[in-house]
Amino acid sequence: MFLRNCWYVAAWSADIGRALRAETFLGENIVLYRQQDGSPVALENACPHRKLPLSEGNLKGDNVECGYHGLTFDCSGACIDSPTQRGMTPRRAVVKSYPVVDRYRLLWIWMGDPALADPDKILPVENYDDASWGLTDGGVMDIDCHYLWVCDNLLDPSHVAWVHVTSFAGAGTDEEPLNVEKTDRGVIVSRWIENKPPSPYYAKLVAFEGDCDRLQHYEMCLPAIALNKSIYTPVGTGGYDKAPVEETFINISYNFMTPIDADRTRYFWFQHRNSDPDNAEVSTFMNDGARMAFLEDKDVLEKVHLGMKHAKTPHIDLGLDAGAKQFRRVLERAIKAEANDHDVALTQV
Repeated sequence: MFLRNCWYVAAWSADIGRALRAETFLGENIVLYRQQDGSPVALENACPHRKLPLSEGNLKGDNVECGYHGLTFDCSGACIDSPTQRGMTPRRAVVKSYPVVDRYRLLWIWMGDPALADPDKILPVENYDDASWGLTDGGVMDIDCHYLWVCDNLLDPSHVAWVHVTSFAGAGTDEEPLNVEKTDRGVIVSRWIENKPPSPYYAKLVAFEGDCDRLQHYEMCLPAIALNKSIYTPVGTGGYDKAPVEETFINISYNFMTPIDADRTRYFWFQHRNSDPDNAEVSTFMNDGARMAFLEDKDVLEKVHLGMKHAKTPHIDLGLDAGAKQFRRVLERAIKAEANDHDVALTQV
């Protein structure tokens, strides 16, 4: 169901401090906090004695004290104190520790084998340190649906015309065919739409007048990260083989889906644009528009989840589902390969 040897977003970095914070990711209960030097920590949120959540205990320096009998664990998950029987700490008094890294204002967590947790495998955000690019504040919301329904949605440009009438003012469909491309990190669904008016939402953001060429680039990367790139450029300057011109407007919406369990998804996002880096009004407009759109998605996807989970008749696929089906196949193969590697490792122990 889940790919584990990869990085997921656990939280906005600014939201994790010295308080013990209980979370669930991929069906595993985790407690997050920061050490006194600011370093993040993620531990299994269950004392090995009677499984009281460690988040119900106390932070003592950089260590977590269980609120039941005082068993105390350091950031590696080792028990360093057992007040009721000092000197006789049980060997199995340990909790799982998860690698965590701060990057791009986000806290990332590795849910698989800690020995494989390479921070360089975190998806790069191009131009993140380029001062000429503007960032939105971003956001987070929980959606009561399986994370793959969110992934499907983010590989489907067509739904905008029906779901996002308020936020993006529709304009999601076009007769131009979609290109589906498999990459080394996932799937891209894209198309250039030439010599047409800009969509109503982006018409307020581009710096040129009149019609445009525009790119819809919907990319899904393992394990569940979407890059929705919108490029708006004067007529005649767009195309897969053409470099941006001075007037070209580029916006990339980064979307990070972290499964809570089989029925819930935590959804993080922010936008990154190649203009107006210090324009708070533009950033607020884009952030508000994105949040409104994602709330519209949430309403639909929660009902899709229930409908598909409790379906009484077979469902069908449409041509627009090609990218989503391709990504699911890529993910399924990665999950199976991970499971096979795990089984081989066990036989070698």
